[in-house]
Amino acid sequence: MGVSIETIRCEGFSMDFFRFGDGPRTLAILPGLSVQSVTLSADAVAAAYRSMTEDYTVFVFDRRRELPPVYPIADMARDTAEAMRTVGIREADLFGASQGGMIAMEIAVNCPDLVRRLALGSTAADMRGARGEMIGEWIALAQAGDAAALYLRFGEALYPPVVYQGAREILLSSAEAVTPEELARFCILAAGTTDFSIADRLGEIRCPVLLLSASDDRVLGPDARAEIAQALGGRADFAEHRYTRYGHAAYDLAPDYKKRLLDFFRRDFDRIG
Repeated sequence: MGVSIETIRCEGFSMDFFRFGDGPRTLAILPGLSVQSVTLSADAVAAAYRSMTEDYTVFVFDRRRELPPVYPIADMARDTAEAMRTVGIREADLFGASQGGMIAMEIAVNCPDLVRRLALGSTAADMRGARGEMIGEWIALAQAGDAAALYLRFGEALYPPVVYQGAREILLSSAEAVTPEELARFCILAAGTTDFSIADRLGEIRCPVLLLSASDDRVLGPDARAEIAQALGGRADFAEHRYTRYGHAAYDLAPDYKKRLLDFFRRDFDRIG
């Protein structure tokens, strides 16, 4: 039996999520930007995080269903935090990948009661300027209605060359199922990233932080970690690891990624402040 998709209804919006595992602690996962909903991959996500389920009940949150025409990261974080509270989450270990990491930083700053530990994967604290150029390319392809080109450009940016070449046919097959509505939704979500910056507020994060990045990140660039590492690198409760051959999608490809997350969440830290 597969993982069940649930819908939480909050004031003014609804949000799909799924949960798995029966551990005593709570892990909330905020995935990155995608063309189709993460809920379509619920079984695969649950399998990938199987090692966490003795320690955790894991919640994976999609973005809200009813998107406004303009939807910046700060609003995504506000809505996700409300959904977390509505399902009863408090003091969660929070992992955000790529755009999900940006949302997670906003939640850690503005809703510290929701976050016990914060893990960030392949993300950035400032998307202004050249760092958002790749996402701009994706938006242009989606606006043109070219799902096949979008999926290929997406995969080429996320994955190392050998992985991308092996995945081309799967990407093209997946693109065939994409609807115009999904492309329009993708454009709104992607555009919400381009002016994002929380670099000047990173010092307000009071919980321990793990930063996982990739030196060969072709989506955000190899220096995407810079503002986060500079702001938090002097703290005893900050940990960092840089991957060298898995690209932006290290969170899916690196064989030790889940172990690094679990080891960090299990470590003893004193809360700052």
